[in-house]
Amino acid sequence: MRFLLSLLPLLLLFHSLPYSAAARKHNPINSSHLVRSSCSHASYPNLCIHSLSTYAGPANTPRDLAQAAVNVSLSRARRVSGYLAQLSNSDQGTKRERSALSDCIDLMSESVDELTRTLDELKHLHAETFRFQMSNAQTWVSAALTDDDTCLDGFEELDVKVKADMKHKVTNAARVTSNALYLINRLDEGRGRPRSKP
Repeated sequence: MRFLLSLLPLLLLFHSLPYSAAARKHNPINSSHLVRSSCSHASYPNLCIHSLSTYAGPANTPRDLAQAAVNVSLSRARRVSGYLAQLSNSDQGTKRERSALSDCIDLMSESVDELTRTLDELKHLHAETFRFQMSNAQTWVSAALTDDDTCLDGFEELDVKVKADMKHKVTNAARVTSNALYLINRLDEGRGRPRSKP
């Protein structure tokens, strides 16, 4: 009996270890704190906090957050792209308006491609190529942001009925993308770089 009692603390320790590790890994309080502290200096902090707080995937490290932000940005860009495609199918507006819409569709399609490449790059970071990969990610997200802005510029002088709705959707996508770029820029070697494999 004494032997069993002496093993009790050891058994309790082993039993609690996996739980405590899992709790740290999936602790929503830690994730919420990381989101708030990471978003506090973003261009659009409230949007950053809201979009990442409702993100379904993991957000436990700065790298997770950067991936989540790009995922959210990609989702918004795809939605806007689909919305613009529906508008173009309606065949309304002047020739100039349709031309601006066509340009915008192309730009949003490029934005989707650039964000897709960025997400893939962030998912496969390597210690040896970290700086190069981060430079790629920053370049592609910057290009996606430029595409969004150029799309908006194309409609500035046009009097389109759906302009306000379209502008709202594209602006929202651009702001989310701006936040994603900020979070990518926050990744530094000490926090974002994966450890070298032995």
